[in-house]
Amino acid sequence: MDFKDPFVVKLIDLAIAEDIGDGDHSSLGAIDKGINGRARLLVKDEGVLCGVHLAKHIVHRIDPKVKFTELIEEGAEVKYGDIAFTVEGSVHAILQAERLMLNFMQRMSGISTVTKRLVDKIKGTNAKLLDTRKTTPGLRTFEKYAVSVGGGVNHRFALYDMVMLKDNHNDYAGGITKAVERTVKYLSSKEKNLKIEVETRNLEEVQEALNTGNVDRIMFDNFSPELMIDAVKLVGGQCETEASGGITGETIRSYAETGVDFISVGALTHSIKSLDLSLKEY
Repeated sequence: MDFKDPFVVKLIDLAIAEDIGDGDHSSLGAIDKGINGRARLLVKDEGVLCGVHLAKHIVHRIDPKVKFTELIEEGAEVKYGDIAFTVEGSVHAILQAERLMLNFMQRMSGISTVTKRLVDKIKGTNAKLLDTRKTTPGLRTFEKYAVSVGGGVNHRFALYDMVMLKDNHNDYAGGITKAVERTVKYLSSKEKNLKIEVETRNLEEVQEALNTGNVDRIMFDNFSPELMIDAVKLVGGQCETEASGGITGETIRSYAETGVDFISVGALTHSIKSLDLSLKEY
């Protein structure tokens, strides 16, 4: 994650402003200014640790004098009782950063953990695990980063960096052929070199997408593994292929074994149990 990226800086500053407002009056009221202390990040769960670098950046954004000591590296598998890092310095700064660090790290670690489990299930196949745009508004940068830490691959970041013609686009345009043709003309007029992906619902639509000759990837939406085998054969390597729709940890292996290139799982970022972490004085 690039902490010099103006967009990332703005998101972090917004999070700090949202939480602190005009002051942490609990700490300011109860604890004298200038008191130093130390705390450690305790792991109370099992999973993949994510957000250590972000936690360091947050506390240093609040007070660059706080000493941050990383004990477990980003992406490592952790267990109950592990200590991820320690902080030492202004108690006011540590308490102001506490909830922000935990909120980010707990969710990001939960995403990395689930991603790693699914990636492990499809090892040995050709398939790569993708995330989606089904992210928490304002947190997409951090959630997609967590997917990559867990071993997944980021799909398009947003609407502007790749074309995805889903069923609604195709239906409103009058069909896949018209949607692709208009998109190709539009991209040419704007001098944009973006990949085009098309969502399909059956083998007839797969063939129609192929016939356009301008598709970089075809998504098979809610296909059964058996139908997907036929779809992959039909494509025959003419473009990339992606499985999507209702794929779970129990079924993902059967989809991966069809020979599909990518498997996208929205649940990586929209249905996650946070990893249990705690920041405690010691």
